[in-house]
Amino acid sequence: MKPFKFISATNPAQAVAMLTKNADAAFLGGGTNLLDLMKEHVALPNEIIDIGNLSLKDIRATTTGFYLGALAKNTETANHPLIRKNLPMLSKAILAGASAQIRNMATNGGNLLQRTRCSYFYDISMPCNKRVPGSGCAALEGFNRMHAIFGWSEHCVAVYPSDMAVALSALNATVNVQNNKTERAIPFKDFHLLPGNHPEKDNSLTHGELIKGIEIPENNFASHSAYVKVRDRNSYAFALLSVAAGLNLNGNIIKSANIALGGVAHKPWRALQAEEFLKGKAATTANFTKAAETEMAAAKALTYNKFKIEMGKKTLVNALELAFKG
Repeated sequence: MKPFKFISATNPAQAVAMLTKNADAAFLGGGTNLLDLMKEHVALPNEIIDIGNLSLKDIRATTTGFYLGALAKNTETANHPLIRKNLPMLSKAILAGASAQIRNMATNGGNLLQRTRCSYFYDISMPCNKRVPGSGCAALEGFNRMHAIFGWSEHCVAVYPSDMAVALSALNATVNVQNNKTERAIPFKDFHLLPGNHPEKDNSLTHGELIKGIEIPENNFASHSAYVKVRDRNSYAFALLSVAAGLNLNGNIIKSANIALGGVAHKPWRALQAEEFLKGKAATTANFTKAAETEMAAAKALTYNKFKIEMGKKTLVNALELAFKG
């Protein structure tokens, strides 16, 4: 591991100021991803700014929904009574991620900032445009079983790994951040980015910005939501494909549906085609199947991940059926 300076921030403004003045510095929350990247020489910060003691750990109801502090631990968030009762989709998604030990350390803000688990990204002997822009994408013609079927470009076919973020996408969350001048709110759909020509940029944060919290608006999904994750083993494994689904029902009729897919793109993938198809339809397996087929029609598989298209259809139908049953 490359030597680095370690300092601690005592408030958000100080943390932002520290990071802003050093282009090679990084924040440390739980450290469950950053330390891995540093050990593999993928991330090489020369200064680590510890933000673990900042007062950004509250989880509470608001007048318009719910608020998650950026430094609240994943375990605390998933098991909080407010979240379990009102946002069970989010609770299930968090508990489907990583292991209990990692969830005990990982923070909500850090979860959103996870970098891809693409093996070519972690192997510094291989070309990777995300790690070294312009070097190429080894996964494009390599073993790309875990990789994207939506939104990829010739510069990067990696997928975003978070389970929590898939649920937050379906829940229309907003990310609140602070920079050295002001604060701003970023709609979740705009927070993570598709690779395009700049796969090195995972999200819309600028250097020096600090995630303070996540806002989730009120919804009608508490009784009709699901999170389904398909993976190679039952724990400590990233999703081959996952689905977060919430249904707003009037009896058997779907007034609206919110659906997001994980393990298929460089960001949580909102299933907008499926959502549009389901509006006003009866909640039947036939309609769920048609919605899934409509969404997956635009998928573009790579050499080794063609199975994800059929898996996506079946997993989406399964999640919708579970959401309907409640």
